[in-house]
Amino acid sequence: MTDNTPQTEYDSPWKQILQLYFADFMLFFFPQAHREIDWSRGFEFLDKELAQVVRDAELGRRLADKLVKVYRTGGDEVWVLVHLEIQSQEESDFSERMYTYNYRIYDRYKRSVASLAVLGDERVNWRPNQFGYELFGCRVNFQFPVIKLLDYQQRLPELEANRNPFATVVMAHLAALQTRSDRLQRKQQKLALVRRLYEQGLERSDIINLFGFIDWVMTLPAQLEAEFWQEYRDFEASKSMQYVTSVERFGIQKGKQEGLLKGISLGLKLKFGSLGQDLLPEIEQIEDVSLLESILEAIDTSDTVDELRSFYQSATDTQSEN
Repeated sequence: MTDNTPQTEYDSPWKQILQLYFADFMLFFFPQAHREIDWSRGFEFLDKELAQVVRDAELGRRLADKLVKVYRTGGDEVWVLVHLEIQSQEESDFSERMYTYNYRIYDRYKRSVASLAVLGDERVNWRPNQFGYELFGCRVNFQFPVIKLLDYQQRLPELEANRNPFATVVMAHLAALQTRSDRLQRKQQKLALVRRLYEQGLERSDIINLFGFIDWVMTLPAQLEAEFWQEYRDFEASKSMQYVTSVERFGIQKGKQEGLLKGISLGLKLKFGSLGQDLLPEIEQIEDVSLLESILEAIDTSDTVDELRSFYQSATDTQSEN
């Protein structure tokens, strides 16, 4: 893999696709919970509320976490909070963090909290699903359901036949993991996934949304990216249809930028407070998606605002020289 190969980023595209297809997400991964939710009453994302919980708990940046208010079927106006985790890297304290989120959300809202985890890492045997301790007869035992995306590797024919948007999402996620060191293979699989969208006869808006997810997680070096778009245009021409025009392609790119900037803004606020927010005007001038992804990752590893500023200024200077 060359140095100019874009880094694969998972949190932002998962967050965006969750926002677009939350009900489909629940149906695909947690069908029992889906049946117990009254979807006719709608649902509400509580991003600001979750940000406050994360900040209070000093848990750092968790871009893909989603807190959603839903209504249960039957009974009065009872609502629950569903806390979601899209975890792409192994963490030793993952279960403890899930527990901390759960009790802090309950403490703030006094509502039942369902903590649901989707693990997108590559460790087959890493499946944290509980946290607890016991002292002097007092016992805490917190368990939560876990979906391991790697398990779907054995169910690809089932995914191929499934029209739920998250069948495509899972296939793209797995393909991105498998082709991390083989970008030529990634280009081929990326094109195959895009072709599948057309073959399913999806609505135009769904094709564009899922195309955006595939394009985001299956990043390619510049040369292969250009080849992909040429082969994609040839495919569209053969089908006498054009769904993702240059305008939509620009929109997909802008969607990536906006999603990353929102994540960066939240990360700066949680990590550095008002000092971090002072960096936003500079960062908002950056249009390179790969650099924005690198800045988002650098927030976690930077100890000071000046260190983070030096990182992206150095990267910007390098790009200017090239």
